[in-house]
Amino acid sequence: MDTDTLLTTTRSVRRKLDLDRPVEPDVLADCLRIAQQAPIAGAFAAGFRWLVVDDRATKDQLAPIIRADGEKSFDTYGAGLPERTLASGRHLLAVLERIPVYVVACLTGRPTGEHAVLTAFYGSVYPAVWSLQLALRSRGLGSTIVGYHLAGHEADVARLLGIPPEVTQVSMLAVGYTTTGTFRPGARPAVEDITYYNRWGTTA
Repeated sequence: MDTDTLLTTTRSVRRKLDLDRPVEPDVLADCLRIAQQAPIAGAFAAGFRWLVVDDRATKDQLAPIIRADGEKSFDTYGAGLPERTLASGRHLLAVLERIPVYVVACLTGRPTGEHAVLTAFYGSVYPAVWSLQLALRSRGLGSTIVGYHLAGHEADVARLLGIPPEVTQVSMLAVGYTTTGTFRPGARPAVEDITYYNRWGTTA
């Protein structure tokens, strides 16, 4: 797969995850190794951790927490979503126990304060999350962010997974092989309409 195709067809995969095919630990480890090469602010590099969850009993306890917050989110914001997106999200919530692997991206610290600090903190994790999604896609796997619990029940998940209180869960991915290899670029605004030059609102 060429680079442009990889970058333009890596989607949030929900309905097309293969829930019955295990994800080999060595394949996931290779993807994590690649993701670790993503840019990160040097001050935060030592505190970055991945947490892989593939134990069935743990997933059975994790799923209801995510599902409850996900359903609450859809009840609150779902009216503004396209029907197809809403149906896809609700399907994912229904099968959370069957997701082959969850991967949690964590960073030591509890960020507070001004915008620059928060940007540096979260911005040191999401490049690695995206790199992981790309590496997964290149190997026939799909992923989607399932961080619903972060709005109100991060501490409950932390207790379940043994994550220390001083560590922030920045993102959680649901991961599995995909049932299709065909993904298309998503519908997006024309770049000419959303790119400004030198001053806000000035297009080419």
